[in-house]
Amino acid sequence: QQNELNSFLWTIKRDPPSYFFGTIHVPYTRVWDFIPENSKEAFQQSHIIYFELDLTDPYTISALTSCQLLPQGKNLQDVLPRDIYRRLKRHLEYVKLMMPSWMTPDQRGKGLYADYLFNAIAGNWEQKRPVWVMLMVNSLTEVDIKSRGVPVLDLFLAQEAERLRKQTGAVEKVEEQCHPLNGLNFSQV
Repeated sequence: QQNELNSFLWTIKRDPPSYFFGTIHVPYTRVWDFIPENSKEAFQQSHIIYFELDLTDPYTISALTSCQLLPQGKNLQDVLPRDIYRRLKRHLEYVKLMMPSWMTPDQRGKGLYADYLFNAIAGNWEQKRPVWVMLMVNSLTEVDIKSRGVPVLDLFLAQEAERLRKQTGAVEKVEEQCHPLNGLNFSQV
């Protein structure tokens, strides 16, 4: 029952009320039907919406991409042990080979090609820091590929907020997410 679901919605009792809603980075279609009505109503009634990051801002996307890169002149082969690098390369070759069979007819109908999708996700992987490559590899599964093209919950809500002409903002800057991850040493990654 909808009213028995944990809404991940916190209310700050003030006039007007403020809300905190916990989201996860998965395609919104996987979770939308399980989000209770009180959370959806709070979103609809709110005039100002703040997100973790502003995923609709081109600067945010560009900065996220840049922060993932190794220092100029370095590549992953320089920083990973040889056996891990080889296994990673073989795995990515396998994913590239399998990707056409993982794609849905709907994705193909929208003009998505497996090579394009692979390059959009894994392109430039040899220039990325190990932590970002690990996160990338975790998203290169059949289930995740089948849901490519569907925005994650945060982005879906940001797009909805824009469509509804709500004022939006972000509580974090890219650097606040990027620097802690880039600060992990190799054994932590």
